[in-house]
Amino acid sequence: MTTYANLPAPSPEQGLNRYLQEIRRFPMLEPEEEYMLAKRWVDHQDTEAAHTLVTSHLRLAAKIAMGYRGYGLPQAEVISEANVGLMQAVKRFDPERGFRLATYAMWWIRAAIQEYILRSWSLVKLGTTSAQKKLFFNLRKAKARIGALEEGDLRPENVARIAHDLNVTEEEVVDMNRRLSGGDASLNATVGSDGDSSTQWQDWLEDEDADQATAYAERDELSARRELLVQAMDVLNDRERDILMQRRLEENPVTLEELSTRYDVSRERIRQIEVRAFEKLQKRMRELARDRGLLPAA
Repeated sequence: MTTYANLPAPSPEQGLNRYLQEIRRFPMLEPEEEYMLAKRWVDHQDTEAAHTLVTSHLRLAAKIAMGYRGYGLPQAEVISEANVGLMQAVKRFDPERGFRLATYAMWWIRAAIQEYILRSWSLVKLGTTSAQKKLFFNLRKAKARIGALEEGDLRPENVARIAHDLNVTEEEVVDMNRRLSGGDASLNATVGSDGDSSTQWQDWLEDEDADQATAYAERDELSARRELLVQAMDVLNDRERDILMQRRLEENPVTLEELSTRYDVSRERIRQIEVRAFEKLQKRMRELARDRGLLPAA
């Protein structure tokens, strides 16, 4: 397998803008070319083919890594971890499964980055619940979804909404928000530290080739997730499926009060069914994703 030493690597000395310019020289692959290279690696352990597969997806890894720039960690290290995840994806990629490497690699890249962040943040220790980890990685999106743009502490009603949506306590939301506040990086910040202040994060984000590759992979991944969701729904009974869809999958979610009237149970009982159904669905989707080789083995 191609080693990390064979790849261009971001570093404070080199400057990230120079690294990003360097990886743009690697062309994206056509589906047939990607398939043949992957077959050469699977069948003959051809390291040159594996290296080409990795380098052609370095822009995708960097693009995903930039989505995690709000955790106060060195961006060069986050990108390096993304590249490690990319290499793991290439190592395990099966071209006969019918999907593109970019789709498969996105799962591995994100997993590698998240593991690095969890190792690096002192607030996330061994024994942290899956719900708390979900809060750690989804708090910013949850705030944006409900328009909670205020600086500092969240308003009580926003704390309550986020706690409900992410299935954690209000105290956990308040604590995590205080720890994460102030860590977002500006898109106007310069990319590198090599004295070149002409390149900003937003300039690179506008790169058409990188956007095209990422958009393709995200569309492919979305299709795969939808397929997994449909299959995983079989694990739910009729009532669980209806409540979950009404509460989580509708553009205008039905209230607990409406569902409690429909099923002649308390609002708290509806909430419990919703949470349990969601947990069952998540577990089944992870199992299906692992069966299809889209996720690392547990």
